[in-house]
Amino acid sequence: MLSQQDLKQQAAEAALTYIEPLLSPEAVIGVGTGSTADLFIDGLARYKSQFRAAVASSERSAQRLSALGILVLDLNEVQTMPVYVDGADEINERLHMLKGGGGALTREKIVASVAKKFVCIADESKLVQVLGRFPLPIEVLPLAREAVARVARELGGEPVLRAGFTTDNGNQILDVHGLTILDAVALEAQLNQVPGVVTNGLFAARPADVALLATQQGIRQL
Repeated sequence: MLSQQDLKQQAAEAALTYIEPLLSPEAVIGVGTGSTADLFIDGLARYKSQFRAAVASSERSAQRLSALGILVLDLNEVQTMPVYVDGADEINERLHMLKGGGGALTREKIVASVAKKFVCIADESKLVQVLGRFPLPIEVLPLAREAVARVARELGGEPVLRAGFTTDNGNQILDVHGLTILDAVALEAQLNQVPGVVTNGLFAARPADVALLATQQGIRQL
């Protein structure tokens, strides 16, 4: 039986196979953050002569890419990318995702917005019928923490400050427990309208284009 680490490796390798036809000397690849994305980055080093550079969604990923000899560009230097590859904490059949367990949700959402295609890589345990069992992260300006927390409670959630954590943008994260998210597109928009919210971890307005889910029987593509 494959371990979760084996499954993550399987998903990362599937993503490398998927993006290979998209590589070119001018191509810039968008890269996400997290344990599965780390494995993708490690494999991407084998292809570094076949594309120009990468854009990372976190300082952590940027450092990992640089250490492997891959040029990392600032997103402001890039007009378009053929693909962005990242993991998810949850994903449903509609390819709506809940992300941000690693705290990089804002940069992930920005980098993904520039890519022509979003490829989500995960193991099958991340596929859910209803989003929300994994706490929903909301990046907030520190001044707005309690105001946003009150709104989260009004929506039926229980917000918990991610203690001792500061995002790459210098902000805080509220992890909202206890939500049953039936309309991810609507909730994403509603939360983003709350003053002081930078963004939330729902990736539904711009969902994944493809999900490569590792299972005991091989890759399942959604």
